[in-house]
Amino acid sequence: MGKYLLRRVLQMIPVVLGTTLLVYALVFAMPGDPVKAMFGDKAVNEAVAAQIRAEYNLDKPFIIQYLLFLKNALTLNFGMTFSGQPVINLIADAFPVTIRLGLMAFCFEAIFGVIFGTISGLKKGTWSDSIILIVSLLLISVPTFVTGFVLQYLFGIEWSILPVTAGADPGFMDLLLPAVVLGSVSMAYIIRLSRAEVSSNIAEDYVRTARAKGMSNRSVLFRHVLRNSLIPVVTYLGQDLGALMGGAMISETIFNIHGIGYLTYQSILKGEANLVVSIVTLLMLIFVVCNLVVDLLYAALDPRIRYE
Repeated sequence: MGKYLLRRVLQMIPVVLGTTLLVYALVFAMPGDPVKAMFGDKAVNEAVAAQIRAEYNLDKPFIIQYLLFLKNALTLNFGMTFSGQPVINLIADAFPVTIRLGLMAFCFEAIFGVIFGTISGLKKGTWSDSIILIVSLLLISVPTFVTGFVLQYLFGIEWSILPVTAGADPGFMDLLLPAVVLGSVSMAYIIRLSRAEVSSNIAEDYVRTARAKGMSNRSVLFRHVLRNSLIPVVTYLGQDLGALMGGAMISETIFNIHGIGYLTYQSILKGEANLVVSIVTLLMLIFVVCNLVVDLLYAALDPRIRYE
């Protein structure tokens, strides 16, 4: 296990370097001059513009800018925004909100996705299976922003059950509706994935053997069927957790949540290249760590999987 972890950590290094280089190159190639945009409609003072470019290393070649960014990122010094705010402070303010929202959405999609998927797989061909499949298909087909506006209108305006917007410092109830919207599409995919795996494993020989030995249906379900069915579900959840931690730009915009997704959107509009690259670097690290955790969970779910 130790050698496997070391090998995976070493594999993360080229992934990190390649991803940051690609994102930095894309941001560097964006049209427009952010320094000139700071002057707005006023005439550009070339002396001041040159001073700003020198301060933010914008007067240096691309590769030098990238290497300076990597050097500072190793000490969590992501620089300053054009408004004079430390990038790390902006990320530190927005990220806790996204973590709460992402974890709530993750719990919602994981719990209800597996439960309804298992019911659908066990009751394959019945009316309950048909209803669950229809609902999951609707959730997949309807865009997230439509689902968000519909639930916002029904639960927030029409029935006044939940807050319409989250506000600056959202609590559990403020984030409940956005979490449902954020996790609804993934829940639908988990339902269909769980259904396919459960319906396939329930007909395997080892299940019939376990029942023939007198094992109860509950034990067969939890110790054999679900344990083998959850491997692809865990894979999907691990990748989706990284996406949720990255924040959902649409959901955070609809519900006015000042998280990572909202911050990314605003930084793109303002041309804050340093902030955009810093956020993407952080999210990429989260994705890599989530994938590593998923690989380690395989061995816990299936004893046949071992990392030597």
